[in-house]
Parts: sequence; structure tokens; C-alpha cells
Amino acid sequence: MEPGDAAIVCDGLTKRFGELIAVDRLSMRVDFGEVFGFLGPNGSGKTTTIRMLCGIITPSEGAGSVLGFNIATQGEEIKQRVGYMSQRFALYEDLTVVENLEFYAEVYQYPRGRLRERLRELISMADLTGRERSLAAHLSGGWKQRLALACAIVHQPPLLFLDEPTAGVDPVSRRRFWTMIYSLAGQGITIFLTTHYLDEAEHANRVGMMHAGRLIALDTPAILRQRGLRGSLFELQCEPVMAALESLPKVSGVREVTLYGTMLHVVTDLDWDAEKLTTRSAETGLQVSSVRRIAASLEDVFVSLIRPERSAEGEE
Repeated sequence: MEPGDAAIVCDGLTKRFGELIAVDRLSMRVDFGEVFGFLGPNGSGKTTTIRMLCGIITPSEGAGSVLGFNIATQGEEIKQRVGYMSQRFALYEDLTVVENLEFYAEVYQYPRGRLRERLRELISMADLTGRERSLAAHLSGGWKQRLALACAIVHQPPLLFLDEPTAGVDPVSRRRFWTMIYSLAGQGITIFLTTHYLDEAEHANRVGMMHAGRLIALDTPAILRQRGLRGSLFELQCEPVMAALESLPKVSGVREVTLYGTMLHVVTDLDWDAEKLTTRSAETGLQVSSVRRIAASLEDVFVSLIRPERSAEGEE
């Protein structure tokens, strides 16, 4: 298993629940050693994908492999070799920190002769020193998150699935959690992480963007920011803002307008500059305070990519 080899391969992976297509013909690969960000809003198919890859549910169509094992027929082999931290990781709140770690070590049949040293490593990594005898129920959200991650890697898996691991925790805890992820990646563990926080996806080596069960983009954050936006991007401050949201999209050459706080992000044809946007905005009756060209964020790219899809689905 060398960097560049495939830890995960998906080929036309599809999952249906009745008439609902939760994952639609997903094809991609994740190499060993990657931190792979799987990005999309709730309901886009991220969790269903992880559950298929972990051998928890079987695909309706297509094929996939994880660590060389077939996801449809070798689910038990996969479960023993990967770590999985779900959105609601099953910590036992009536057990202490150490007791939770010991329980999962037993589930994964971790060698008893090495367990004490392994527990010390995990408690130190998760910064839980001094809380070993605390009940999980008495831990804050951030501490529970760290303990859940430690339980997911107690058996030293080469591949770790993290499903929305920072949902509902404070910014400081999120930052601390990412420090732990980088530490694990530095040890050679492959990380497959789902999130709907676009700023978190910036930390990944590569990002797959999901919308309505389909993979709509896949590349490094830098390339997605550079090539994913279909036009030039400007930050516009004007009055009245709500009127601008209605009038600017009707201007020829303006491709999309999105509200960001009290500012607007405006995507135009590539040949536009700030002066042209100022002039055309004023022609619609807007009072423009400032216009500047800005670099695209992953959020800008994602919004730009899903707009045609939403239009095709009749959502606008």
C-alpha cells in the first residue's frame, strides 16, 4: 500500500431507496495517504456513500472496493480493517473514557498485550489526560468528539471514514479536531471525510463535490477554485441589496448573484472588469459603494456548479 495506490475505488456506484436515487452512478478513486474531502449539503448522498463503502449497506448497481475488498460481498473484511466515525458515534455514556476505549479495542480484537500502551497513546493524542475516569456522559461536545475519534482508530486502521465529524461543535473544537486529523494523516492513515463546511474542505488534498446524489466536481481545492468558477468574480457593495438580487441577474453578462452578509458576490462573463460592473449596476438604479475582483472560494465554486443543476430540476 504505497501513496498513489487506490484505497477506494467506485465504478458507477448507485444506491436506490424505492424511487429515491440517493447515490447516482458515482465513479472515483481515493489514493492511499490522501485526506479526501467529500463535500455537499445534507441529503446529497455523502452518508449513503460511506455506508456502502464500509459494507454496511449494499449498492443497487455498480461496483466498489475498499482496501482491495469488494464492498458488496466482503463487508465484514472491510469493517475489521477501517475506522468509522459516524455523525452520531455510538459512545456509551455510562462508561468512562477508558472503558469506551477498552470496549472498542475488544470489538476490533486488538491484542491485549499491547492495549495498555495503545490506550496511553490515544488518550495523549486526544488530549484526554486527566479525564480517563470521567463518564462519557459528562464530557462536553468537543471532548466526546475526540473520544469518538480515538475509539474509531483504536485498532490502528489504514483507512478512516469520518462522517460529518465536526457538526455541532464550536470553532475551537473544530480546529483542534483538524489538528488531530493532520497528525493521523502524517502517520500514513488515509482519511475520507464528509462535511458541509466548505472552509473545512479547503484542508483536504482533494475534494469531491456532491449534489443530489451526483458527483459534480473532483479535484484539488486550488484547481477547483481556479477552474471551477464559470466567469469572473466580484464583491459588490450597493444599495438596496435586495433589489440588486432581483435586478442584476437580468443584466446580460451577469451569470449569478449571491448574498454574502451585506455584500454580493457577482459572477460575470470573463471579459468584465470592476468598472463595467459598476456602470451596469448603476444603470439598474443601484447605488454602488465599492466593487472589487476577488478570488473564488470553494463555496463560490459550489454555488456556481449547482446552479445549472437546480435550474434543470425546476428549483428556481
